[in-house]
Amino acid sequence: MPVKKRKLPDSEEHGHKCKITSFTRPQVRGVKPNGTERQFSSKKCLAWFHKYAGPEKVVDPEAMEKFCEDIGVEPENIIMLVLAWHLDAAKMGYFTKDEWLRGMTVLQCDGTERLQSKLEYLRSELNDAAAFKNIYRYAFDFARDTNQRSLDMETATSMLALLLGRTWPLFPVFRQFLEQSKYKGLNKDQWYNVLEFSRTINTDLSNYDEDGACEYPRNKPDSQGETFLKYYTGRSHIR
Repeated sequence: MPVKKRKLPDSEEHGHKCKITSFTRPQVRGVKPNGTERQFSSKKCLAWFHKYAGPEKVVDPEAMEKFCEDIGVEPENIIMLVLAWHLDAAKMGYFTKDEWLRGMTVLQCDGTERLQSKLEYLRSELNDAAAFKNIYRYAFDFARDTNQRSLDMETATSMLALLLGRTWPLFPVFRQFLEQSKYKGLNKDQWYNVLEFSRTINTDLSNYDEDGACEYPRNKPDSQGETFLKYYTGRSHIR
């Protein structure tokens, strides 16, 4: 997943990419255990965490890549975002001990094989409208720099591609709109509105209401004053 790499809060290093490996924080839902499975072991879960945790007792981006390799999931795969949501991880690229134990306990995973057996379940969460909405909203704070109120445009575009790129027919055009606009980023309200817009507005924008609650963010006053609607219809006329 093409996102930013971060150090822990006391670090001054900031990069442009990272591996992952709201109104509400994610309400994690447990997976019903199979009756034939052995009982979950907190001790094994903790030992599993320490297999990846460094001296600061946190799974950092480098260890996250090893973790992803072990479970057979690319760090850029959206499943890693779903997993981070279940762990309620606060920072992209990091899992703390408390996050790990809390989330893995709910998932009843105390080792690599158990988590591998839950990967399809994690993916299925994306098909649940309520769960996806929570994951989408969680992604804003997860990807946002701690000292910023908005997502920078590069990160916002990458996260939107991950979350909506394969399911929203208008995303390619919307991405072009963002890239040619003067936006420097998206704030939380704008981020939330993107999902609402993608779910409720027809692909030809025929039911779009500029005065409605689902209005898209406009460019700054000193720009061309172009909305996505105008951008889209303008492109359509050119065709």
